[in-house]
Amino acid sequence: MFSRLLFKPAAQTELDPYDIIAQKTHSDNGDGTYTNPLIPADFPDPDVIRVGDTYYMVSTTMFVFPGVTVLKSKDLVNWEYCSNAVPRFDFSPCYNLDGCNRYGHGQWATSIRYHDGTFYLLFITLDEGGFLCSAENPEGPWEIRKLPQGFYDPGLFFDDDGRIYVTHGYGDISVTELNPDFSPRGEDVLVFTGDIRRGLEGMHVYKINGYYYLYGTYGGRDGIQVALRSKDIYGPYEQKVVIRDTTPGVNFGIHQGALIQTQTGEWWTILFVDSGPFGRFPSLQPVTWVDGWPMVGVDGKAVVTYRKPDVGKAYPIRVLPASDKFDETSLGMQWGWNHNPDPENWSLTQRPGYLRLITGRVVKDLREAPNTLTQRPFASYDQTIPTAGVTKLEVDHMKDGDLAGLAVFQDPYACIAVKQENGSKFLVMV
Repeated sequence: MFSRLLFKPAAQTELDPYDIIAQKTHSDNGDGTYTNPLIPADFPDPDVIRVGDTYYMVSTTMFVFPGVTVLKSKDLVNWEYCSNAVPRFDFSPCYNLDGCNRYGHGQWATSIRYHDGTFYLLFITLDEGGFLCSAENPEGPWEIRKLPQGFYDPGLFFDDDGRIYVTHGYGDISVTELNPDFSPRGEDVLVFTGDIRRGLEGMHVYKINGYYYLYGTYGGRDGIQVALRSKDIYGPYEQKVVIRDTTPGVNFGIHQGALIQTQTGEWWTILFVDSGPFGRFPSLQPVTWVDGWPMVGVDGKAVVTYRKPDVGKAYPIRVLPASDKFDETSLGMQWGWNHNPDPENWSLTQRPGYLRLITGRVVKDLREAPNTLTQRPFASYDQTIPTAGVTKLEVDHMKDGDLAGLAVFQDPYACIAVKQENGSKFLVMV
């Protein structure tokens, strides 16, 4: 589908016919407050830890690689890219779009932990099983290995007695003790069955003031965030709804994520909200401990605009990159390929300042096309401003049958593109 295509972002002055407005894509208001969503883009299933004075967040990237994106922050509000822990996933030909695919599958709901000088990322793929990434430096390189057992929505936990556990499951929540090599030490132990509705999942484990807390969700657009607690990691557990907010707006159905304690002793949580076609947006919420339970938000409702966390000092506003001039020798961390890239058929160095794509094979539609470069679109905090994407293409070397352009890549997808037939080029919309 693609043949010798050169992509070059247009400069802002070239966009005047469309009157595209520079969009605010960060939550920091510059006055000591922030406004949710924390990041108005698709960073679902967040797990967050603090190591020293730095916070690290991992999210789900499914079939996009480089993937298993790790972000970092100094204040829980302003985030920047840290690494993409898995450059490519070579555990099935389906990740090469080789007669099959992993749409809706791939890497899910990673658990991030730091222990004895090493960072760990534990995740599952529904088809290939469980995987563990490890690194001494969160910026990489990361080492990945397949585990003998996979755990659905895992919550990795290093106890203070040296034992290692993982909580996992959907509906029925189990705890499994692990050996130092992260193989199961024993059988899965069922510790709780969700009883509010079906779909209890996304558990993360914390040990606070002598209690083990399993912090999870009854998922769905109208999600319910709960905490389970027990004096013994194997239970019995009691359950508490810590937030159930179906107020229409940016926090509708907020659920699934992590508890975080700042350096100053404050407690916060980062959960997510299903924002429809834009994806699932992280939301930062205050936590107040009431009778030993981590209650989320204020008066039972999630906050929209609120004071920033007290981390001991102020930090500058950070903006996650979106535009790219393709003037480096490697892609920026905001980019990810649809499934694994084919390194032989794209280049940033053959013509510096351009992304060159070369046809790898002929396919019937965009879903099957290798080397489709993607990134998360950002929504505007002002809902009257549409989100816009612009690219500049050089199409001189296209061949008959080639189609190149800019797409909203969903199912169904839509694109505006240049198509060549019988030596002539046409502008088409799909």
